[in-house]
Amino acid sequence: MKADAIIISAGKGQRFMEGRKKQFFSLGEKPILAHTLDRFDACPLIRSILLVIGHEDQAYCLEEIVEKFQYKKVSRIIPGGKRRQDSVWNGLEGLSDDAEIIVIHDGVRPFVTREMVEESIRSASRFGATIIAMPVKDTIKMAGPDGTVLKTLERESLWQAQTPQTFQVPLIRKAYQKAAADGFIGTDDASLVERLGKKVHILPGSYNNIKITTPEDLMLANLILKTRECTKGGE
Repeated sequence: MKADAIIISAGKGQRFMEGRKKQFFSLGEKPILAHTLDRFDACPLIRSILLVIGHEDQAYCLEEIVEKFQYKKVSRIIPGGKRRQDSVWNGLEGLSDDAEIIVIHDGVRPFVTREMVEESIRSASRFGATIIAMPVKDTIKMAGPDGTVLKTLERESLWQAQTPQTFQVPLIRKAYQKAAADGFIGTDDASLVERLGKKVHILPGSYNNIKITTPEDLMLANLILKTRECTKGGE
């Protein structure tokens, strides 16, 4: 059972440090994006990786990431779109005709594990659509336009969606085509599939599977990395 991966790393990084894109910031001894690619390049169930990067960063990414760290499964570097949804669609358009399962992952989630990737592939092969998610730990309030609480949501039924999000290729293509026809912009890939009335299955991820969006996230990521290195060193 083989699958392809789309790694989305075309963000502009408006919430990060000025003048630097977050995916190219160093985490430990290598860029954040390289940590992410490590997991997918080493996964035996991943056949190829389509890396979606901002047009202006393609040459840099090829030389300083793909070639420097010798990633063998990166088959194409594809220019990103205006929004994340456009970038994913560009990746889907670049898939080979025989693609069956696609794993979509944020390039700035470097702590994804091989187990998450492999289990999501198996689940999507069986059910059609699978996301990695974790139960919400905090109390969530729904607020009105005036900034007052409308109600408190039942925490037991709330999950925080992560990536990878994994799908059978015909299903996710249909979902993206329907969204484009309707002018719908979703906050993640699964929301487009949900609009088709299809069930999306949840697999538990990890609270360490963070998306690095702010400088504070990078500080936390460095702490997670150091903790893992210390744990391995003590084995």
